[in-house]
Amino acid sequence: MAELDTSSGGGKKGGKVRSKKASTRVDLTAMVDLAFLLITFFIMTTTLSKPKAMDVTMPDKDEKQNDQLPVAASRSMTLLLGANNKVEWFVGEPGTSAPETVDYGKDGLRKVLIEKGKEIQASTGKYMVVLIKPSDKANYKNVVDALDEMKITSVESFAIVDITPAELGLLKRDGNY
Repeated sequence: MAELDTSSGGGKKGGKVRSKKASTRVDLTAMVDLAFLLITFFIMTTTLSKPKAMDVTMPDKDEKQNDQLPVAASRSMTLLLGANNKVEWFVGEPGTSAPETVDYGKDGLRKVLIEKGKEIQASTGKYMVVLIKPSDKANYKNVVDALDEMKITSVESFAIVDITPAELGLLKRDGNY
């Protein structure tokens, strides 16, 4: 641990007698070991970031699909998730009105969801139903962004549904596929 050097200062015999100098040397090996053990302990026990999850209720595969409730086309909004981070949307059935293209974010999809939700609430007296239809070219981030916008804008009823060939044709026509 610690050592004391008690050797005499000079090497000559005779002459003045000098007092012995005591030099100390502290061995820090144990302290370095302890420091590495503490660092290892804190690295292993620390949580860097907790994963965030959103609850999505999915129907059971065993149940019959006959218990679906009809929704009026005037209160249903369809989001077609295409390539290049673009969203095409329309209210009603495909082909009755030309779909419009927007981006994700507060000035794009969020603004459209808020405005159309208020319009549908005012005209029908009921809440809007949103159908999210990702295409093969849409990535995972696009679906998560669309779900985030549903949560932010407080859309009461939404579903992730398979895209139909007619809607896929709309995406191809507008160059978003």
